[in-house]
Amino acid sequence: MGLFEVFKRATAPLSRRFGARRAVAQSELFDDEFQRKLEYLAMVSKRVFSGSVRSERRTKKTGSGVEFADHRDYAPGDDFRSLDWHAFQRFDRLLVRLFEEEEDLSIYLIVDSSESMGFRSERKLRYAKKLAAALAYVGLANLDRVAIVTADSEIAMRLEPTRNKKRIFRVFEFLRRVEAGGDTNLGMALRGFVAKHKRRGLAILISDLYDPAGFEQGINVLRYNKFEPFVLHILDHEDAAPELRGDVVLFDCETGEEREVTVTSAVLARYREEYENYLARVERFCVTHQVTYFRADVDVAFDELVLRVFRRGGFLR
Repeated sequence: MGLFEVFKRATAPLSRRFGARRAVAQSELFDDEFQRKLEYLAMVSKRVFSGSVRSERRTKKTGSGVEFADHRDYAPGDDFRSLDWHAFQRFDRLLVRLFEEEEDLSIYLIVDSSESMGFRSERKLRYAKKLAAALAYVGLANLDRVAIVTADSEIAMRLEPTRNKKRIFRVFEFLRRVEAGGDTNLGMALRGFVAKHKRRGLAILISDLYDPAGFEQGINVLRYNKFEPFVLHILDHEDAAPELRGDVVLFDCETGEEREVTVTSAVLARYREEYENYLARVERFCVTHQVTYFRADVDVAFDELVLRVFRRGGFLR
């Protein structure tokens, strides 16, 4: 374990060892103000993507849609109303018109619920819950199928696919129950996810990506199994600048490993450099593999972040 890995998964959860973790005020998580913001985001999404989403959700199936796809030769029993009489006049052949069939989009929200997401009074987990609720509502309002799972080293909790924005209260109830706990192994967890969900779609991973096995594994599991990965990388500026000085004992909140470290200005400077290199590596990986990626800083209002996603054409496109 290198310097960066020691710092990024340690320090604050020391309080938990003495039973002093602050309880999250779940009743305030999705209050009236939050719900008003969701309605605004849903309206914005409809304006931004009106007329563009339909064409980008076409499947390779043919059916009774409105967009022309191709012709095929007439066969006995075909509906005469589907014949292309203009083609018959030109080519003296009976051809049936085929149309593209449209399917609703399946949206899977994968919330990292590992212990590292509980770092510093669950700031990251609370933010992840708000993002998940906001994106779920936008998806439901656009008549998509939305499912939510939580992941650490396995799929811990699951909300089955649902439709209709009135179901958002089921989403709230589900997310309120999510607590941070367990080791991170996104690769293993997402292998279980793809085994369970055969219907492919948009898979939104909401995570701090602090995975000892490598953040790449989980994303690659989604890519190799024909899901469309979308990464919201949860960031907390306090992770980048820990308030540590002198001789300290670092405690890994997930594995329980301890390490004695003398923290100096030079060590902190090197740590910050490694942290920035790590962020750059994550973003470079996603860009290289054409995975939609956004940094989600917990100090940015959740609705502002969602609007940024819309402006850049993410999520619904």
